[in-house]
Amino acid sequence: MNKRTGQFKKVEQNPFELIKIKKDEWLCYPAKVGKLLIPVYFHNKFFELGFSLSNLFELANDKDLERKPDALYLFGVPGGCLDHFGDLPTVFFDDEKNDLIVAAVPNQDEFGYFGYLKKMILTLHNIKIMKNGNLPFHGALVKIKLRNRKESTILIIGDTGAGKSETLEALRVIGKDIIADLEIIADDMGSIELKNGQPVGYGSEIGAFLRLDDLQPGYAFGQIDRAIIMSANQVNARIVIPVNSFNNVIKGSRINYVLYANNYEKIDEEHPIIDKFDNSTDALKIFKEGMVMSKGTTTSTGLTHSYFANIFGPPQYMELHDKLSKKYFEVFFKEEIFVGQFRTSLGLKGYEITGPAEAAKELLKIIS
Repeated sequence: MNKRTGQFKKVEQNPFELIKIKKDEWLCYPAKVGKLLIPVYFHNKFFELGFSLSNLFELANDKDLERKPDALYLFGVPGGCLDHFGDLPTVFFDDEKNDLIVAAVPNQDEFGYFGYLKKMILTLHNIKIMKNGNLPFHGALVKIKLRNRKESTILIIGDTGAGKSETLEALRVIGKDIIADLEIIADDMGSIELKNGQPVGYGSEIGAFLRLDDLQPGYAFGQIDRAIIMSANQVNARIVIPVNSFNNVIKGSRINYVLYANNYEKIDEEHPIIDKFDNSTDALKIFKEGMVMSKGTTTSTGLTHSYFANIFGPPQYMELHDKLSKKYFEVFFKEEIFVGQFRTSLGLKGYEITGPAEAAKELLKIIS
């Protein structure tokens, strides 16, 4: 399959109570997701997808497995065990008594897409992060070191297809003469903590799950020795590649810029490539609205909205997330962090390559 549909549903019954496990049909990938431990059990029907996790999440070692996991996930539950939960039984349960979040997805063919594996893991991550009092984000976090020794850590928030990864790749190409190092801390999801009142960002993955169509021509072939390519002959063809070491992902970086990736507005006098917000109220309105022009990565089409561009945990815990986002955005402005939006034009026909390239040029100008 090459698309994911809907969002993951919080249910009031533990799905594990409904599932009968035949142990010899399952394998486990114990994933380190940021600072969390999430063992992912996958049915042998989906073993190719399960093995592909090795390009995306750090593998836990024996010492890691001595502690209690933060969540558990069963991917590929056989039979009709989850029919009880309705037409789209991609579900999770918050077991507050045992301080454990558990999730399950059926092994029907329509769920044979890597997005169901990756995004449920990150949903569990985001819920746990919020329960710990920190703010999860759906976006890219990158540290850029210029040849003049200036450093900036940039958080780009936006939905799937908004142009986050594409802009960073364009930045790498365009800025090769003045950028000494471009380190991707988070490619898709991560979290923000406050350390001594300063916002510090962390990643959750060591790899990236990217659309082939939106990369620079020839890029995928340059990574062929370490890449996993999926649905190469279909719309939304994908590549899974490692992008950073686990130690760099979780070491923590003070954030200097927080930007919303706008892929749906054309650049003109009223809509510059990069806008800066004056206050947290105006900023929160745009970030909370989560507008994006769909790129065909899910079954959604056209202009869509999602709460904070992140259907993976925050909408299911909206009251908690509202308190956290208000607190963190107020800190951003108090600490004089650059908060704004930038227009990638990725959702506009004909601008798939040039849009992110222009956004990358403007971003480079600002951080220089």
